[in-house]
Amino acid sequence: MSANSADRNPQPAGRNPQLDVVLVKAGRTKIRYSGELLADDGTRVAVRAAWAGSGVRDFGFVRFEPGDVFTEYYWRDRWYAVKEVRSATGALKGWYCDVTRPARRSGPELVVEDLDLDLWRSADGTDVLRLDEDEFAESGLGASDPEAASAALAALDELESLARGDGFAALLA
Repeated sequence: MSANSADRNPQPAGRNPQLDVVLVKAGRTKIRYSGELLADDGTRVAVRAAWAGSGVRDFGFVRFEPGDVFTEYYWRDRWYAVKEVRSATGALKGWYCDVTRPARRSGPELVVEDLDLDLWRSADGTDVLRLDEDEFAESGLGASDPEAASAALAALDELESLARGDGFAALLA
């Protein structure tokens, strides 16, 4: 049993516990926010959190804004996270996917290392966008850790295949 699998958290009756999500990039904390722990089965962790950014962030293909709700799925054995994004009214905006190293949980903290690559799938599935491949190339991961770089690129390909296929329903069920 790994240290991560020992962190399984059966859900108590009533309110779900809080979990701090820590996104690390290049060895530094990029963002830390608190979310509601929905489930942790020892492999996948699900968290619900409000948009943690300050103000509106317009990417051109989607706007993240105060009131948006993210249901986030992290894996201890996969190189990505999938985030379902809904507006304050509950309308599905789409899925934002981060390519990451497998998540690590220690007590009330979930640490995820961002590897620069991202993918967006719109709610209707018509837009599937690979993002930040230039940042990934500039990161130097291919030279410093070729195995991780290969795993990251394979993860992005897998996410794109899912997004262009039946979407993320089976993965997130």
